[in-house]
Amino acid sequence: MKGKRILVWFKTNLRLLDNEALVAACEKASAVFPVYIIDDRMFQTQALGFPKTGAFRTRFLLESLHDLQSSLRQHEAGLLVFRGRPEEIIPRLALELKVSAVYAEREVTDEELRIQNQVEQRCEAKGIAMRLFWQHTLYHLEDIPWPIQHLPDTFTHFRKEAEQEAIIRPALPIPVSIPFTNEIGSEAIPTLQQLGFSEPEQDPRAAIHFHGGESQALARMKEYIWEKDRLKIYKETRNELLGADYSSKFSPWLSLGCISPKTIYEEVRRYERERVKNDSTYWLIFELMWRDYFRFAAKKYGNRIFQLNGLGKKNMTLKEDRDTFEQWRQGETNIPFIDANMKELLHSGFMSNRGRQNVASVLVKDLKINWTWGAAWFESQLIDYDPTSNWLNWAYVAGVGNDPREDRYFNTESQVRKYDPHGHYMDHWLATNKA
Repeated sequence: MKGKRILVWFKTNLRLLDNEALVAACEKASAVFPVYIIDDRMFQTQALGFPKTGAFRTRFLLESLHDLQSSLRQHEAGLLVFRGRPEEIIPRLALELKVSAVYAEREVTDEELRIQNQVEQRCEAKGIAMRLFWQHTLYHLEDIPWPIQHLPDTFTHFRKEAEQEAIIRPALPIPVSIPFTNEIGSEAIPTLQQLGFSEPEQDPRAAIHFHGGESQALARMKEYIWEKDRLKIYKETRNELLGADYSSKFSPWLSLGCISPKTIYEEVRRYERERVKNDSTYWLIFELMWRDYFRFAAKKYGNRIFQLNGLGKKNMTLKEDRDTFEQWRQGETNIPFIDANMKELLHSGFMSNRGRQNVASVLVKDLKINWTWGAAWFESQLIDYDPTSNWLNWAYVAGVGNDPREDRYFNTESQVRKYDPHGHYMDHWLATNKA
């Protein structure tokens, strides 16, 4: 058994803690080869004129890779980094390293699935097995109480049944040892400039400067939950707009798998045992379940989540007006609350959940612009971009997603009265030094 050699293909599971693919490989192999492929298709300019993955997202990814590489070195292992197409490089590496299997995270969305399937086909043609692991959600796919085609069409139905009937598997510890052997040359992790980007400016108005990597994720969790003790008021503050700690801000690290939802879940449960259990502690788990639901729904509905009519509930008639879209994208709609949120996204790569709902509603319901354009801009810009959460949240606001209501409309004036009554947020992001 231990004579096996296994290649572990890292994708959006850039961590050592609770990494089932890595743990399984270390249990079964005498040599494990952690690999990450930087795919230039991620950074290509799209038809709308901006890159698929923008500078903020790219920087966060590169930081996460450096952190993973450092963690592996601390365990006397290494990260083999290559630039190119995974479907070409992984099978070639597998053959060169004489591995018997490739272990990787299981995908659910179209582009990732197509690459995964090509890797699998090419490896199997060479006699190399591929084993895929479901490890991006709180609940395992095998543990939810329905086959995926019968996933409930509303989150509430999903949540209630999952809470009653599904287990949450324990997070896995870091492997005691990673049997790495340095048998092949690796490329250096590229710089932003090598990928075609300038270093994005650190805007002084941003309340938090996110840095990628598992060590940063664990530090943020410790700071937010224990040191600042903000979890106990999470539900009350989560819709605020200014500051570093009105919400957990775990999402950037979750999106790249620098931390797993199970690790956060277990820390929340520990906090409940040691400090307090209340609506806020439940609500953070509730939000992790929303993230799960979108992942499962994407598996159920496939490419429909990326299409104008969404899950097929109704036909959408929206404009493709580039000038209006650009005004929205640049924060120049002359609607101060919307512009402030769009400036924050443009200059920091982040926006509050409240802001996201409002700017999406204005783009679709007021400006009547194709909602998929807005989702594509978020994909480029948000450091916490996750395909399933992003596209299904947009479809949800547009009224073509899960549990759609045609009247899901955010009245900007009433939202300002409720969430920015004194205009502090608008003043902060519409300051003349960046406007």
